[in-house]
Amino acid sequence: MGETVAILGAGKMGEALMSGLLRSGRPAAELMFTERHGDRAAALTAEYGVEAVSAAEAAKRADTLVVAVKPQEIDALLDELADVVTPSNLLISIAAGIPTATFERRLADGTPVVRVMSNTPVFVDEAMSAVAAGAHADEAHLSHAEDLLRPVGKVIRVPEHQLDAVTALSGSGPAYFFYLVEAMIEAGILLGLPRNVAADLIIQTAVGSAIMLRDSGDHPVQLREAVTSPGGTTIAAIRTLEDHGVRAALLAALEAARDRSRELAAGQS
Repeated sequence: MGETVAILGAGKMGEALMSGLLRSGRPAAELMFTERHGDRAAALTAEYGVEAVSAAEAAKRADTLVVAVKPQEIDALLDELADVVTPSNLLISIAAGIPTATFERRLADGTPVVRVMSNTPVFVDEAMSAVAAGAHADEAHLSHAEDLLRPVGKVIRVPEHQLDAVTALSGSGPAYFFYLVEAMIEAGILLGLPRNVAADLIIQTAVGSAIMLRDSGDHPVQLREAVTSPGGTTIAAIRTLEDHGVRAALLAALEAARDRSRELAAGQS
């Protein structure tokens, strides 16, 4: 049997990671998970064939522990793990806003911790995940975390002090795009289109534009200018967006998200 991975907390993100690992070919026998609601634990085991265990048992049996509980549940989880986690375990945390130092203070000295900020496209294997090493995590630990996350999307490395900015930009980022698409659909309706037609137009436009951004190698300015003819409809719309301060509003919004991430990391509710 290969390396065993335990997902501590089988909520939406935890389940998405577990299902992604299974789709990538990892055997169910090499996975386990924790879930405090018995009915959900039974349902997940029935669906995926993965064993549900306690947090303490997971720490004893698994090589890698993926912390996927909500931030407000971290203290209770660490109470369960404190006496059983050893430096031979690798702890990977996808709990938003929790610094690696929080785990290192509560667990055995020398325990390697890798902190991850991912986002909801993990559900369709298109996540953007950023990984940062704690005090005791080395190159092998970072590489291992990247290998676990690649089946559900793209992975980059950043220093931990940049993770609040990552949270603001890509962690919360899907919500900004959904908000924009929602507004554009409403605008289409205002312009006289049926809702389903407006939705089809905007959603496919968003998908196609994202693929162009990813695959063309061109800067976003180049792609925008290719659509923006002199004196045409697009430049009229862009000018109106600038007149309404949309760019400045986006900058302010991301700064607010970064600041809130810092507050959460400091334990402020």
